Amino acid sequence: MKRTLLLLSFALPLAASAQLVKLNGAKAIQYKRVGDTKLFLHVFEPEGNSTGGKRPAIVFFFGGGWNGGTPKQFEPHCRHLAARGMVAITAEYRVKSRNKTTPFECVADGKSAIRWVRANAAKLGIDPKRIAAGGGSAGGHVAAATGNCPRLEEKGEDLKISSKPDALVLFNPVYDNSESGYGYARVQPRWKEISPMHNIRKGAPPTIVFLGTKDKLIPVATGEEYQKRMKVIGSRTELHLYKDAPHGFFNKGKPGNHYPDTIEKMDKFLASLEWLKGEPIEK
Repeated sequence: MKRTLLLLSFALPLAASAQLVKLNGAKAIQYKRVGDTKLFLHVFEPEGNSTGGKRPAIVFFFGGGWNGGTPKQFEPHCRHLAARGMVAITAEYRVKSRNKTTPFECVADGKSAIRWVRANAAKLGIDPKRIAAGGGSAGGHVAAATGNCPRLEEKGEDLKISSKPDALVLFNPVYDNSESGYGYARVQPRWKEISPMHNIRKGAPPTIVFLGTKDKLIPVATGEEYQKRMKVIGSRTELHLYKDAPHGFFNKGKPGNHYPDTIEKMDKFLASLEWLKGEPIEK
């Protein structure tokens, strides 16, 4: 039997034991099942959201080297954006430690998540033409791959529904998977298929990137090369460099307290797309 994208009614019971985390105030909605593995989206809705609305949305993917991590990482970002009027989602996806998977399954799950949200936009009160993907580190890779890599879809899904997000919000993403980048040993000989850097083409979504200058996994030169390639094909891109900041600097509570500034810049980027209105409410 083919594995198919689940178009679930919200009334269906959720298998709470399968959720990686429970996030206060979020709806946990199953978007995919592969064998015995159930994957959930943790959905933060703005006040007064209704199925008749057409709000912008964002789906975040956690970091962890494609090996581990949980959706809790992007809970603060989701709470901020929900308070600003977006439907903000932090997604589960399969990883090596729990599911014995490779980065290719991580990307397939990321694409399934975007496709599910778009397919269920009316139920979620979402505008299907204003769905962003975001993430950090390996989760930033997953998000960037959904926006740039043309294949890697889960078999059996309805490919007429696009899995490509309309914007990208990337925090120290490992988006160069070549031999000189990150994760090459995990993805060769198919590295070019999964490396966002090497799949940038006309129509790439507008992208904002946050990167520390002392990131040991992603050199500044990588961020600058990605920005250069985006400009060549005429897509909007912003690269924000944080002096002396290491990998993972953007997370709330990390040394340097860069979280408020990254949140403000993320907010302004989304506002410039006319997805948000007014000034950021969190400093």
